[in-house]
Amino acid sequence: MINKRLLAACAALALAAPAAADTLYTGMNGLQASEDGSLTRFSAMLVGDDGRILRMVGADEMVDLAPAADKVVDMEGAHVLPGLIDGHGHVIGLGMAVLQLDVTGTASIEELKERLATYAAANPDLPWITGRGWNQEMFADKRFPTAADLDAVVADRPVWLGRVDGHASVGNSAALRIAGITAATEAPEGGAIERLADGSPAGVFVDTAEQLVAQHIPAPDAAMLDRALSAAQVFMLSNGLTAVADMGTSGPDWLAMRRAGDNGRLNVRIMSYSGGTEPAATIAGTGPTPWLYDDRLRMGGVKLYSDGALGSRGALLKEDYADSHGHRGLPVMSAAELREAARWSNDHGFQLAIHAIGDAANAEVVSIFEELGNGAAARHRIEHVQILDVADLPRLAAGDIIASMQPVHQSSDWQMAEKRLGPGRLGGAYAWKSLLDTGTRLAFGSDFPVEHPNPFTGLKVAVTREDANNAPEGGWREDEALELGEALAGFTRWAAYAGEAEGRFGALEVGQHADFIVVDRDLERIDPRDIAATRILATFVGGEQVWAAD
Repeated sequence: MINKRLLAACAALALAAPAAADTLYTGMNGLQASEDGSLTRFSAMLVGDDGRILRMVGADEMVDLAPAADKVVDMEGAHVLPGLIDGHGHVIGLGMAVLQLDVTGTASIEELKERLATYAAANPDLPWITGRGWNQEMFADKRFPTAADLDAVVADRPVWLGRVDGHASVGNSAALRIAGITAATEAPEGGAIERLADGSPAGVFVDTAEQLVAQHIPAPDAAMLDRALSAAQVFMLSNGLTAVADMGTSGPDWLAMRRAGDNGRLNVRIMSYSGGTEPAATIAGTGPTPWLYDDRLRMGGVKLYSDGALGSRGALLKEDYADSHGHRGLPVMSAAELREAARWSNDHGFQLAIHAIGDAANAEVVSIFEELGNGAAARHRIEHVQILDVADLPRLAAGDIIASMQPVHQSSDWQMAEKRLGPGRLGGAYAWKSLLDTGTRLAFGSDFPVEHPNPFTGLKVAVTREDANNAPEGGWREDEALELGEALAGFTRWAAYAGEAEGRFGALEVGQHADFIVVDRDLERIDPRDIAATRILATFVGGEQVWAAD
């Protein structure tokens, strides 16, 4: 196991090495995935003064690169992996979640209220209390929290708390008053307002209806966005993530990223996808931006929405929800709006990333890509791809459509998915192996802050199909489990390909950036259930150490 002396030596190297110096990292117990999803090992890496890899040495090779290096670091058998990539995250959202009230994992409405009370007492000057993370499926009674629940704790200022998936939120009475919400308020298209028996709003707003209240929350200023980006970067690097596809970048988000880059504070690589067409048109104009800050930032795509989430019954299904007859979900964008935005994005050379969770939504998005003439050059992608009609599975590979998926969603959702769909409609649910076997390219992520950004949780789920409690034993729909190399590729080189970044980062290969992490175990030689407990000891970006464990 790597020791503190080695970490200290690496840190000293980062501070003391001259600007122009080639560094040889030797004595590595390195592991990475090949393009085909097999595993390969390496023992040494020569990194140039520009942070790019000059030479890799395989585990069985006997090559002395020391004469070619200005500095030599003996890694003493440390376990090394390529820097991991989250193929679908929300960077500023993660940072804001770190700074805001976190109600993730609350097991009851009472526990949610307790956290709210503690946070409110600790932050008496906040004009609005905002937060995220509740999931009614974790409550014994499975009911949504209400405005009355929140009023019992905080009644003197507005409270607005998002569901874990971001597709529903609950506000207290003060928030509803500020927004002018009454019994007469109608839900917008693509949204819903939960109501009490007398027809008055209960406090929960689903999908597009969330904006009825959210639009009244004061927007974070530049200083807050800078703090959020800084917090998100530390959180990512401490979890072994060196790059991310940021899904839904806004104009202010982009400016925060540019400020960080201009000031030398952008330590993660961000593949940015504009939140709709407007930021893309304003920021990038006629096409994707170039790579900036030595491949640390680029806006190359546009993020759009087809439907909502399965948990809030917003996902669009081909048949009724098994637990809500007569209901088939909610479109977030109308079919016409979605096609118009997709056409504009495609015509301007932007990669499309369209959110689709239900089988009807996925079928519709595939049809849109087919209409656009999607091919390998376009490299369009579907985000989540949680529920597919089995008949639609081959269509993704046929259209060279990337399936951007989040393994951890399966571990969170499997019991709920069975309730929403019933046993007969699960053949295309979270179907990683089936998609891969048809020739579909996969990219893996977490959808943070919907889920925790720890990619090792996703790796464990991808190879076991078991949740945090190792249930169900043997894995849920275990035939869809992946090999370790395939899962690792999904979080490295395949995620880079999905973000149009292959050849720049995502693999430790000659010419690519030396983004790598030091971990406390050999993933190939442990019980797969133990992968989630992997600890990050150090994180390097461009050959420079940017984070180390205490």
